[in-house]
Amino acid sequence: MSVESGRIGDEELLRKMVAAREGLLREIRKAIIGQDEVVEQVLISLFVGGHSIITGVPGLAKTLLVKTISSVLDLSFKRIQFTPDLMPADITGTEVIEEDRTTGKRVLQFIKGPIFANIILADEINRTPPKTQSALLEAMQEGNVTVQGVTYPLPRPFFVLATQNPIEMEGTYPLPEAQLDRFMFNVRIGYLPVEDEIAVVRMTTSPQDLNFERMMTAEEITAFQRLVRQVPAAETVTRYAVNLVGTSRPGSAQAPDFINRWVTWGGSLRASQFLVLAGKARAILHGRVNVSCDDIRAMAPPVLRHRILLNFQAESERVDSDEVIRRLIEAVPEPASGLS
Repeated sequence: MSVESGRIGDEELLRKMVAAREGLLREIRKAIIGQDEVVEQVLISLFVGGHSIITGVPGLAKTLLVKTISSVLDLSFKRIQFTPDLMPADITGTEVIEEDRTTGKRVLQFIKGPIFANIILADEINRTPPKTQSALLEAMQEGNVTVQGVTYPLPRPFFVLATQNPIEMEGTYPLPEAQLDRFMFNVRIGYLPVEDEIAVVRMTTSPQDLNFERMMTAEEITAFQRLVRQVPAAETVTRYAVNLVGTSRPGSAQAPDFINRWVTWGGSLRASQFLVLAGKARAILHGRVNVSCDDIRAMAPPVLRHRILLNFQAESERVDSDEVIRRLIEAVPEPASGLS
């Protein structure tokens, strides 16, 4: 692949990132069968530096997927099992009084919580109350944790990969919109086709001795994140992403009838930013050095499905956010190439 050095940066790093996709998929497929699209979306969020929430009913290997991804990356990993009695200090850490045995002096010592790792598995995040859920907000947005007025930096890179059960299930607490918006992707994981499910059953009911090759270091991932932002996006592609998000907002001049009928809130500015960044990462992982409108369309469902808030009318008609996004993509045309 030929790349002009002035346009995108390190050509060797670009080739390495393209090759990393196949290597990571190869290793992850040792444990995860038939979820390549889901895996790719999670990897794209890692290469952008965003967080992902994975939604699906229990038993679809959401937790196994995150643990497997952490196993093939040379990064520190912590799992936090969210329960109704989990407290914010159980996530961030707390200060304790320690006594110096030689002097007898007592001092406050900060004991770091499990959030101090490169990859955090927030397992079943919507089974804990909002107060504890919000403990992740600063960490996800700023990459810091503040305890008793003191700010502690988190390791770089830092990813929160959360799993949640559908909100219709008993014992769940819907995540606040402000916290949902901080997740780059809402990745939906569904049931496998019959043949893939048979393969999973065969594999998991037989002796297993899985060994994963560590594929990438923290420094490489950080370099990949910088590289993604150097990928050029044409004016028409950026305009298309912004138009797509803007059209999802009811009451706007370009909102079609189905948006005004079904949607309470549309995508935020952060949605437009994540759409373009995700498109850039997807382009590189597929061996291209420019973003297309196809990349934007492919990334629209995971970026928008948790940012489009449906009203009661949509629920009564059994319309979900994916259906709204599908119709949104059909309704928004690509800008003309000469538009400035």
